[in-house]
Amino acid sequence: MTIQDLPFTLGSLRQAFSQGTRPEEVIEEAFRRLKAVADPGIFIHQAREAALAQAKALGKPDGRPFWGIPFAVKDNIDVAGMPTTAACPDFSYNPKGDSFVVERLKQAGAICLGKTNLDQFATGLVGVRTPYPVPRNALDPEIVPGGSSSGSAVAVARAIAAFSLGTDTAGSGRVPAALNGIVGLKPTLGSLSTSGVLPACRTLDTISIFAMTVADAWEVYATSAAYDPADAYARKLSEPRLSPMPPDLRIGVPNKATLKTFGDTAQLADFRATLVRLQANGASIVELDFEPFYAVARMLYEGAWVAERVAAVGKRLTKAPGTIHATTRYILEPGLKLSAVDAFQGMYRLKELQRVCDEALASVDALCVPTVPTFVTITEIAADPIGPNALLGTYTNFVNLLDMCGIAVPTGARADGRPGSATFLAAAGRDGLCAALGASVEAGRLGATNWPRPSTQPATAEAGADEIAIAVCGAHMSGLPLNRELTSRGARFLRACRTAPAYGLHALAGGPPQRPGLVRRSVGGAAVALEVWALPKAQFGDFIAGVPSPLCIGSVALEDDTLVKGFLCESQGLTGAADITTFGGWRAYLDSLNRKEAVARAV
Repeated sequence: MTIQDLPFTLGSLRQAFSQGTRPEEVIEEAFRRLKAVADPGIFIHQAREAALAQAKALGKPDGRPFWGIPFAVKDNIDVAGMPTTAACPDFSYNPKGDSFVVERLKQAGAICLGKTNLDQFATGLVGVRTPYPVPRNALDPEIVPGGSSSGSAVAVARAIAAFSLGTDTAGSGRVPAALNGIVGLKPTLGSLSTSGVLPACRTLDTISIFAMTVADAWEVYATSAAYDPADAYARKLSEPRLSPMPPDLRIGVPNKATLKTFGDTAQLADFRATLVRLQANGASIVELDFEPFYAVARMLYEGAWVAERVAAVGKRLTKAPGTIHATTRYILEPGLKLSAVDAFQGMYRLKELQRVCDEALASVDALCVPTVPTFVTITEIAADPIGPNALLGTYTNFVNLLDMCGIAVPTGARADGRPGSATFLAAAGRDGLCAALGASVEAGRLGATNWPRPSTQPATAEAGADEIAIAVCGAHMSGLPLNRELTSRGARFLRACRTAPAYGLHALAGGPPQRPGLVRRSVGGAAVALEVWALPKAQFGDFIAGVPSPLCIGSVALEDDTLVKGFLCESQGLTGAADITTFGGWRAYLDSLNRKEAVARAV
């Protein structure tokens, strides 16, 4: 394979390096591809000579995860030696150093190619609100490239950069991914430091990651994530880890009355096909009323958060309005009229809506939505700079306001050839679940290339050093009533397995909820189905404090002869209990009860 044919994925680049390809050859190829694309709108600042110098200085491979890997950075994120403009030339400044995330990536061996174009001050989802040339959509020049992280998405889709950094307030890390056929990972707020990032909305912003595949995006995220004490909005979260999908996952989707594709039948068909794939993988689809989520989404540009965008721009809006893009100025100026009372009223309203949304989310493990409801053309946005932009945020604007994480993944070409995309959303801290779901449905060629998508390897997982593996055999299993006692504490699914053949299973008296009792037997025992979850050690004490008698936490022997902590039952708790060992597990027992109820209703 010649370097011109080399896919810019982490796996392909690492293999090429192992076979003698030098990082400077990769950097030269990146800029050759940029020149061949002939799109002056992708980068605001190119750093060819600096990137080549860094590549030549790397020496021999040293084991760093991103040794020699080229990446690009949205131009509202600081990179040492490059100006930060936020697509406003009059605003331009030279940062004192790298942003926190860029520094971590450089320390891991990555090489920055330059700064990419954006909707000015990261305000927009279309990618055309820039005084520089507008980047062309990598797949279809008739549609917008998507914003605000337009250049970052196009750079990856065109295989110029192996990955890139964007930012995401209202969907800027997901919409451009969908429109250019790539992956856009929007992490839990506070997991990626925003030190050295010019915010659009300080309370809602995060760096986002674009890559060709879920696996690549996840690896960049896992390397970049670290607690930054200098960032007031940073959160101390568990180390990012990718896990298998739980076997009985419940996926929330908009119901028929609230699913919006604005007459785009190809988009509707693509989304339905994605849901079929999820069901084939064992997930249950739960239809939800999405009107509360849409109400939250409207608040982002119709309320107090417009004033927060004004705060990010500073006095420029009143002192030098002529330096601001006309559409950006049109959006921001109403924020000058908002008062502190308006801000508090907005926060009160958000809390009210969040309560309603939380009640809906309590019934599912994650959400699946179309990343965009339909497509917007360059012609349409020229005729109406506001309306089509708002349309693109239908499924993205509410996410950060509700403190959710998410990932947009390509689902293959639609019937009309345009790119399909779905987004998975979940509560803060469940990034690994979203990535696992994304990996289960990602499809199609890589971006704007003809390279096939690498096969996805199922995730395997063990408990980390900061976690405790805990076996659950009843209502705490996935899809059952008490599972949220684990997931709300940041627990991850590890595997479904069975105990050693030495246990009895009993349906305990009392309830609801119905509870099983697992008891070790000296004779007459059997293997019992269960699940193993990884629970953060910091949450373990709080979790077991809620374990009611006669249940307790002890050591459970698994079929592979390992021991894990898990639910056991004290012998005196078996009074009035039914021996259900022959069913082989709690789910099988519940299924038998459901069948009996169905027969009784039929009679």
